[in-house]
Amino acid sequence: MNGSSIKRYASIPVLLAFLACGPLAGCASVIPGFGSVETVDDDAITAGVRSAIKLDPELTVSDLDVDTYQGIVRLSGFVSSADSVAAAASVARTVKGVKSVRNDLRLK
Repeated sequence: MNGSSIKRYASIPVLLAFLACGPLAGCASVIPGFGSVETVDDDAITAGVRSAIKLDPELTVSDLDVDTYQGIVRLSGFVSSADSVAAAASVARTVKGVKSVRNDLRLK
C-alpha cells in the first residue's frame, strides 16, 4: 500500500465513531431535582393551588398569580381582606406537593 491509500482510509474509523455516537445525542438521564419531570410537578401544583383558592367560598381574590418552583409556591395579587391573605396561604398548603408558600398577596 502506498501513503495516499493509508491517508484515504485513516478517516473511516473517525467517521464510523461519529456515526455510532449520533443516536446517543437524544438520550438523557433523569437526575432527581433536574429536568422536565419537576417542571410537570410544578405546573400541576400551580394548577392545583389556583383551583383550590378559586373554589374556596370564603376567599375573594382578584388578579391572582401563582408561581411554583421546586414545590415552593409564590402567591401574588390582590385580596379583599386581611383574613383572605392568611386563608389563601392555608388553602395553598393543602395542595399535594407544596413544600412551602411565599405569600405576597396584598389588600385591594
